[in-house]
Amino acid sequence: MTSQVSSPAEQADGTVVGEQRTAAGAKDVRRLDRVIIRFAGDSGDGMQLTGDRFTSETASFGNDLSTLPNFPAEIRAPAGTLPGVSSFQLHFADHDILTPGDAPNVLVAMNPAALKANIGDLPRGAEIIVNTDEFTKRAMQKVGYDASPLEDGSLDGYHLHPVPLTTLTVEALKKFDLTRKEAERSKNMFALGLLSWMYHRPTEGTEAFLRSKFAKKPDIAAANIAAFRAGWNFGETTEDFAVSYEVAPAAKAFPPGVYRNISGNLALSYGLVAASRQADLPLFLGSYPITPASDILHELSRHKNFGVRTFQAEDEIAGIGAALGAAFGGSLAVTTTSGPGVALKSETIGLAVSLELPLLVVDIQRGGPSTGLPTKTEQADLLQAMYGRNGEAPVPVVAPRTPADCFDAALEAARIALVYRTPVFLLSDGYLANGSEPWRIPELEELPDLKVRFAQGPNHTTADGSEVFRPYKRDPRTLARPWAVPGTPGLEHRIGGIEKQDGTGNISYDPANHDFMVRTRQAKIDGIDVPDLEVDDPDGTARLLVLGWGSTYGPITAAVRRLRRAGQQVAQAHLRHLNPFPPNLGEILRGYDKVVIPEMNLGQLATLIRAKYLVDARSYNQVNGMPFKAEQLAAALKEAIDD
Repeated sequence: MTSQVSSPAEQADGTVVGEQRTAAGAKDVRRLDRVIIRFAGDSGDGMQLTGDRFTSETASFGNDLSTLPNFPAEIRAPAGTLPGVSSFQLHFADHDILTPGDAPNVLVAMNPAALKANIGDLPRGAEIIVNTDEFTKRAMQKVGYDASPLEDGSLDGYHLHPVPLTTLTVEALKKFDLTRKEAERSKNMFALGLLSWMYHRPTEGTEAFLRSKFAKKPDIAAANIAAFRAGWNFGETTEDFAVSYEVAPAAKAFPPGVYRNISGNLALSYGLVAASRQADLPLFLGSYPITPASDILHELSRHKNFGVRTFQAEDEIAGIGAALGAAFGGSLAVTTTSGPGVALKSETIGLAVSLELPLLVVDIQRGGPSTGLPTKTEQADLLQAMYGRNGEAPVPVVAPRTPADCFDAALEAARIALVYRTPVFLLSDGYLANGSEPWRIPELEELPDLKVRFAQGPNHTTADGSEVFRPYKRDPRTLARPWAVPGTPGLEHRIGGIEKQDGTGNISYDPANHDFMVRTRQAKIDGIDVPDLEVDDPDGTARLLVLGWGSTYGPITAAVRRLRRAGQQVAQAHLRHLNPFPPNLGEILRGYDKVVIPEMNLGQLATLIRAKYLVDARSYNQVNGMPFKAEQLAAALKEAIDD
């Protein structure tokens, strides 16, 4: 869905304030500036779908938003158990926001496991909507409840709404020819309808979505729509919900334009398609399915009309091998994976370094090592991207900072690969890949020109006056070698992993030539044109600089805003280019007394910064598979300021 915004950008401070309006004979409507909702249940309860639909309607309404899907790695974890809980958190507001929120204002718990797994994140006074039908003795004992939490007083500090969601859904679908089990599956739509009433969300989009999704099963579509409407009507008529809430559109949060809700993987996919069109090259994806990168393969396979070719290989090595072959053939070549796949692709990445061909290696990072935490997020592949190959094999590294920014990061990675004839790492992660936010759809003229000039004929004159083609004769500005498409008359040349002779590309074991080629490849990467790093330091008086990269941007920025509202002076900078670093980074680092680097690893960027710039950068690390919370970071940064 898209929405049109026509007012100028303006930041709000994010404070939750409310005002109440009462109409005669109607329920109270309370105005809020932001809300955090978490849907939680079994992995088969449809929580991700419910969250997605609520998010889509919220985006179409014009709110700013940020989401955090969280689900088990198992396809169907044991029902009713803590490891099987799936949740979807949505933060939406009438101003610009940066994170999915620290603590939910509302929890929808479909069973005892969902309640127990999430109650620790709720602040006192939060609203809890529970499906009482699932609070049987056996279900409660399965997660360690000795007595019902709905009756033992343990939830007295919250606004509890006990709702028999399953019973009400089955009752609402009596007229449909469905078994009880089939009817029960629609309880997530009942819950969605109730929350849609509670927060005045549009309904037309969800009903249209259900008709489309179940177009071949019209009875199922009608049943889900009936359950959705029943949930809405329940909120409207029951006395238990005396108040509904309004969160106005975030009209002042965005520059003018047409917006849509987008996830990181979808934005990255669109960025790759846009890059191929701007380069006037066919896009080839060689990939092996792996969480959380598989959505890119799924999405790009839908765009054959844009000249996209997707190849689902039998393994990671075959995927990147096919992509590198496509690069040799003149395509914009991409391979997608996560950390375990990068390990398998490392030899072919080294080959791409030696061949000096453009190749995008998209790593959607997840928790490791080994198989690790497939559905959880981490930033622990940075050193692997930098050094995870044999020999001196430098590769540029680019990292997006938000889900929508994945689009621009894909274009930037493609620019570097095409201009400098090199493989490029694009480091996203599970938090960005699955999270979503509003994205302004760019105008065509805003996109960069990435057109490539292939070699067309001889580029060197020998001592005897002959015109020849030298595949490793370099552009003096970029040090990139020419890109010759196979089959071009007179441009035949050798390829392979054995060291090349400078200029000719012939096999060479000469020590001096190898030293020259190694240093030249490094100089090419070091010389990549990247913009200066921008520092957010409003007064120019801060002593502490918070330096981040990748998906920590949202939590860091939210934490910095909190500290500034409290009167603290804090500077912030965020890296997109991790190899090479921006040329002014050293000067910036030396301008502050203290540098703190929050990362979802054990200090990988901090290690690089300390080694290169000899700055006493402090790490603040987290590796629990979840993104930072703004409050947590704010406390750590305040401690660093006071230290």
